[in-house]
Amino acid sequence: MSKVAIILGSTRPNRVGLQVATWVFEIARKRSNVSFELIDLEDSDLPLLDEPVPASLGKYSKEHTKKWAAKIESFDAFVFVTAEYNHSIPGALKNAIDFLYKEWNNKAAGFVSYGSAGGVRAVEHLRLVMGELMIADVRAQVMLSLATDFVNYSEFKPDIRHEKEVDTMLDQVIVWGNALKMLR
Repeated sequence: MSKVAIILGSTRPNRVGLQVATWVFEIARKRSNVSFELIDLEDSDLPLLDEPVPASLGKYSKEHTKKWAAKIESFDAFVFVTAEYNHSIPGALKNAIDFLYKEWNNKAAGFVSYGSAGGVRAVEHLRLVMGELMIADVRAQVMLSLATDFVNYSEFKPDIRHEKEVDTMLDQVIVWGNALKMLR
């Protein structure tokens, strides 16, 4: 059975991302042929990147990095739930990604973003990062507007059309994640 991590990238106090990530997880877990796990970076206990050797060499010295590496290695694909901060991704998400290298390779990723412009600029940045990590990112993505998919910019009330968008993105992530297994 394929395993997909839904990674919540924001750790900001009063974040709305947990509502979004939980919603994605609830949609995803209706599928019986795939296993999903929600990973909240707030619970990861990763400090600011503190490994003395570049991640591409795979010589992790810190226990928190080894634990993170084992967790990420166990998945076939990822769904990144990201806010858009200053036209990019949250620093906590970039930090968590940068801790590792080979554990990300030859897997698939999809994106659910939110922000004033639907988080599209964050995803464009994230797609560049995925390319460097040899992660195949899928075309379908879910873009949520703080103005129209949230009440008072804080209570998540997504338009009904977004559930179909999540399903389409998940279909692509699962297919690509399975196809890339032969490379791992």
